[in-house]
Amino acid sequence: MTEPLRLYSYWRSSAAYRVRIGLNLKGLRYETVPVHLLRDGGDQRRPDFADINPQRLVPVLEHGTRKYRQSLAILEYLDETWPEPALLPALGRDRARVRAIAQLIACDVHPLNNLRVLRYLEGEWGVPQAERDEWVRHWIVEGFGALEATLDDHPATGEFCEGDSPSLADCCLIPQIYNARRFGVDMQRFPTLSRIEKACLALPAFDAARPERQPDAPASA
Repeated sequence: MTEPLRLYSYWRSSAAYRVRIGLNLKGLRYETVPVHLLRDGGDQRRPDFADINPQRLVPVLEHGTRKYRQSLAILEYLDETWPEPALLPALGRDRARVRAIAQLIACDVHPLNNLRVLRYLEGEWGVPQAERDEWVRHWIVEGFGALEATLDDHPATGEFCEGDSPSLADCCLIPQIYNARRFGVDMQRFPTLSRIEKACLALPAFDAARPERQPDAPASA
């Protein structure tokens, strides 16, 4: 019998969204364990969650008795454990390109607009909401400008970030575009990213991973 998969997730977490896409692309069934990041200071701050992830972050993927942390590491674990359909291309040069795109988003753009940073700006420095929102937009636009240039007219860019099959890069791109739209970024400035977004969201694996379709999403989402 296959060991069960459980995903500790929050409906609007970009990192958890990436992993949901990867699980869906692989056709893997999993149980969602909601971790509300806002209610009562955040479920992730509970002492029992520190045993699940000492960083107090989502996502965490539980496979049997093992727990896996960090979204990119989880996605690569899924690809190594269930190789088809592949999230990384066969050739080393292509794998490097996909990883670079994924890391541009997950390591350079996303950390500057995640909940911990925004809470610190508010709580420690008293930065008003309008300025915090502008902070988010600034770093997304800067990152997306570089990403648009990376993808536009590159011979490896196809229907998706790399060729004509969704990859690790697309798993990272779509949640960040969701954040961009949430904070009012004008996506018309990034036609290649918008085209890829449309192709991704037409696929059931991406559609089912949308934040508003998660079991812990509020009814008004």
